[in-house]
Amino acid sequence: MSLLVRAAALTNYSEVARAAGLDPVRMLLDAGLSPGVLREPDLKIPVERFGRLLQASADMSGNESFGLCMAESRLLSNLGAVGMLIRDQATLRDSLDMLMRYQPMLNGAQSLAVEECGELVIIRETLIAGSAHQPTRQRVELALGVMVRLIRQLRRPDWQPQRVCFEHAAPRDLSAHHRFLGPRIDFNCDFNGIVCAKADLDARNPLADPAMVRYAQRLVDHSALSQRTTMREDVRRAVLLLLPSGRCSIEQVAESMGVVCRTVQRRLAEEGQSFSTIVNEVRAELATRHVIESDRPLTEVATMLGFSAPSGFSRWYHVQFGCSPRDSRIAHRPAAPSPASKA
Repeated sequence: MSLLVRAAALTNYSEVARAAGLDPVRMLLDAGLSPGVLREPDLKIPVERFGRLLQASADMSGNESFGLCMAESRLLSNLGAVGMLIRDQATLRDSLDMLMRYQPMLNGAQSLAVEECGELVIIRETLIAGSAHQPTRQRVELALGVMVRLIRQLRRPDWQPQRVCFEHAAPRDLSAHHRFLGPRIDFNCDFNGIVCAKADLDARNPLADPAMVRYAQRLVDHSALSQRTTMREDVRRAVLLLLPSGRCSIEQVAESMGVVCRTVQRRLAEEGQSFSTIVNEVRAELATRHVIESDRPLTEVATMLGFSAPSGFSRWYHVQFGCSPRDSRIAHRPAAPSPASKA
């Protein structure tokens, strides 16, 4: 079953596409999407087509920051009822808790986690590619850009993150990133996320309205009943977040979901799924992304996929893909031009 995202994720697409010299209607059709989805924000569209549209738009326009440009004018209202719910929470921490709780309603291929490190907090975003060879760069930059915009609306317009971290390499032109995200941007990191002060999460929201929270909660819960995710989808999101920690056991996944291990096993069995198969699928997808599409050291890739040693990663990769990760990376690199072609 295809993973889905609300069509509201395409907010501002037409404006950014036209500014980049593209025909948004033609681009949508080429990606397999009806232009009408731009008028129906609550419609669900396949993540694979959404990602294909963003990547094709970046490639054809030459704007490596296409996804980030789409995020620059996002509003809480673009999240629908979930936006209403998080706007009136008592603190930013409460708002993020609600966003994590209802993330599957907004984007079935995106997971959000908040990790505390002393006086700092990491707001980490993890994305499922949607297809084996689809780059995620534009979706990642859109997601982190939207998060910065939401925090500025919840805290103050001039709020700046202490760091913004991207797994992918830096673009040729960083002007859009610095204009929007601030001066502290790091690329080729181990995660995609935002680093901020713990105090930012615990500051009180002077405009919080408990009555509006109760109203929005009823709207969101009613909608959630009709959009229940499968156990497979919930486990995939948890596996994505836990794999790099080396703690991706079924017990840890169950704990992160707030259920007992037997419940996970039983519901997966009812869906004809198994925990080990899901872990393997997620690993294969991440391996394709980091081995073929990046220059990240393979020892780091092994860790990101939850292997305690590179040798274990190499053996697993050979079973999955029929060759070593090093050979796979070499095979997918463009050939160097010959002397004759240079002449």
